[in-house]
Amino acid sequence: MGRGKLRIHLGAAPGVGKTYAMLSEAHRRAGRGTDVVVAFAEPHGRPRTEALLEGLEQVPLREGEHREMDLDAVLARRPQVALVDELAHTNAPGSRNAKRRQDVEELLAAGIDVLSTVNIQHLESLGDVVESITGVRERDTVPDEVVRRAEQIELVDMTPEALRRRMAHGNIYQPDKVDAALSNYFRPGNLTALRELALLWVADRVDAHLQRYRSEHEVSAIWGSRERIVVGLTGGPEGRTLLRRAARLAEKGAGGELLAVYISRSDGLTAASPRALVEQRTLVEDLGGTFHHVVGDDIPAALLAFARGANATQIVLGSSRRPAWQYVFGPGVGATVARDSGPDLDVHIVTHEEVAKGRGLPVARDARLGRSRRAWGWAVGLAGPVGVAVLLSAVDLGLANDMLLFLALTVAAALLGGLWPALASAAVGSLLLNYFYTPPLHTWTISDPKNIVAIAIFVAVGTAVASVVDLAARRTHQAARLRAESEILSFLAGNVLRGETGLEDLLERVRETFGMESAALLERAGDVEPWTCAGRAGRGRPVDRPEDADVEVPVGDHMALALTGRVPPAEDRRVLAAFAAQAAVVLDRRRLREQADRALALAEGNRIRTALLAAVSHDLRTPLAGIKAAVSSLRSADVEWSPEDRAALLEGIEDGADRLDHLVGNLLDMSRLHTGTVTPLIREIDLDEVVPMALGGVPEGSVTLDIPEALPMVAVDPGLLERAMANVIENAVKYSPAGLRVLVAASALADRVEVRVVDRGPGVPDEAKGRIFEPFQRYGDAPRGAGVGLGLAVARGFAEAMGGTLNAEDTPGGGLTMALTLRAAAAHPGPPQAAAAAEPERQPS
Repeated sequence: MGRGKLRIHLGAAPGVGKTYAMLSEAHRRAGRGTDVVVAFAEPHGRPRTEALLEGLEQVPLREGEHREMDLDAVLARRPQVALVDELAHTNAPGSRNAKRRQDVEELLAAGIDVLSTVNIQHLESLGDVVESITGVRERDTVPDEVVRRAEQIELVDMTPEALRRRMAHGNIYQPDKVDAALSNYFRPGNLTALRELALLWVADRVDAHLQRYRSEHEVSAIWGSRERIVVGLTGGPEGRTLLRRAARLAEKGAGGELLAVYISRSDGLTAASPRALVEQRTLVEDLGGTFHHVVGDDIPAALLAFARGANATQIVLGSSRRPAWQYVFGPGVGATVARDSGPDLDVHIVTHEEVAKGRGLPVARDARLGRSRRAWGWAVGLAGPVGVAVLLSAVDLGLANDMLLFLALTVAAALLGGLWPALASAAVGSLLLNYFYTPPLHTWTISDPKNIVAIAIFVAVGTAVASVVDLAARRTHQAARLRAESEILSFLAGNVLRGETGLEDLLERVRETFGMESAALLERAGDVEPWTCAGRAGRGRPVDRPEDADVEVPVGDHMALALTGRVPPAEDRRVLAAFAAQAAVVLDRRRLREQADRALALAEGNRIRTALLAAVSHDLRTPLAGIKAAVSSLRSADVEWSPEDRAALLEGIEDGADRLDHLVGNLLDMSRLHTGTVTPLIREIDLDEVVPMALGGVPEGSVTLDIPEALPMVAVDPGLLERAMANVIENAVKYSPAGLRVLVAASALADRVEVRVVDRGPGVPDEAKGRIFEPFQRYGDAPRGAGVGLGLAVARGFAEAMGGTLNAEDTPGGGLTMALTLRAAAAHPGPPQAAAAAEPERQPS
């Protein structure tokens, strides 16, 4: 009898449908004739889930205070497949096993296949992460290894929006727990983070299966299922640059993975500094990658073998630190890896400070052939004719054939080394032809005029071929230089026109391109005014005047680009002039943008003042007119007012004054916010000391407070918080239907405290939720006397000044909820009431 197989339905949060999926799988297997029993299932009172239990055999639960699986009964029944819900559950005291996963282990050992469920937050390794997200510490956990050993893992997925809709419709919790759950554990951010954890965990599991399959079937081809970037390290100082560059590449791909590898020779020679490797290993781990040490005498082959074995898609290498003359002995690791990588591996060669100080343009001396080719050209041009003469001393081919052989050497020297090796070959060849093969032999004289013409033609042809080859090489390098210049200028112009490059970035580009120590843009107001620095890049010596720099490129009459470090060749000044002109354009654009920002601020201030005048002329005039009419009536001697009428008039005066006081207070607060003069005095305080004081402006009995005593203290300015809460609560009361109270509830979420003001009014559409926080905005048909539309704008401004947030959300079932999030004064485990409401003891599926 073999061991049973475990299949786990994994979900991101309660309610995604794990139990439903497990029961559906049981029905599919029962329909195929498999002996299936339900050892334990928790439908949580959901009709659709309970309906799936019908038609499946259920093993009776163990009798006792708690509903627990009867392990002995299931073992005695010995079905082919047993359903065991909630794998992470802790058994009741007195059970044979402390954990349900141990019961499952006994079933598997008995040869019974098991279908089970678990939530991602119950994995032991993710406990701290889940607590930081939700503020709730999971008590029931299961080791990751138990889940990894499962033969099948099925992800039961659902979007946060769909899950919250299921919650709001009462499909997960009872109606009395819906509001608390949506406000705490089932917040959109929490659900999105938990879903990401589940997807990444399952993706890693799938990747492990893929690696095992490739290993078992000896698959060497690269399958680019995800971006894996291998960084080849030498232990040199350029390693940190390569790792950071590779980490940025990995971040651009979904699920990118970073692998750093150091390859050492088997003989231990040319080993890197252990200290440098330790530092780079630490950096790799900080970047979320892994470090690998591989032994191999053929470094390119070992690097490619490691990359293919890891199913990598990209390799990042640094430009070689070798001096140029060492390339005579081989192309180097980078070139070899790029040549042998094939079409399935991309190779990135990254420059760094150890190679050069910047991306220098080709200069005139580089217009010739490479050093190794010139060396071979001189060898062929000088030693080749001597070798041919030695060979021809034993064979008589005739003067014409001898000249053709020497001419072939001249052409070869020209092709390899250019003009001067070819001329040397022609000269040596002509002397040897004269001395050994033209009568009189072994003398430097020529008796036959025809031989003189032949040797002259030989020299002319050799010189012509050498000139053509040298000219072609020069034209090729000139074309490369012009292409480099055009690419730089095109990139520069495009970035500047799109506004993507700042002045300092542009100066840094100049410094890197031309290998300078520093670059600065200097300007002055007039011919006699001192120079000032508009922008600087690099670490070279500071330059205060253009004449003190190594390179000065004037831009107009009162601006100059000053560079230090070296004197570039003359052909570089054309590109330098273009950089200098673009730098001036960038500086002008920056100043114009600053002026536009100032103009925009002035325009916004004018708009606020205009709106303020409109508010004063309309909304403030109404209470003033009411006060004036009441006072005039009281002072009138023509009418004898009864005590009731006099009291009503005085009450009208008081109401008008209160309304004026509220409006003027909001106007002053908005003015303070726009001028930046709000300076909160943060101190620790309990919410129940502030929130009740904010109810003074609303009718008694119109608000229900739910502020638990176990809430942590908040770090706020009490005065600003009271004013913000008062505005939010008054707004909710104004729009709430008569007879329905506004709920003000507070809860703790990790290191934050949230106050939610819930009304059952008409609500606000999603597209209008942002506008209601703008000054002088009133949504829809505002009630009469609703004010000038500053209350919510002031409340959000005060909340942000204290480091909090204020956002609008829909109330489940209709209405608007204002969520005010504040910083907790100190770490707090969270109120038991909130934790219980957010996550019941037994998680639903």
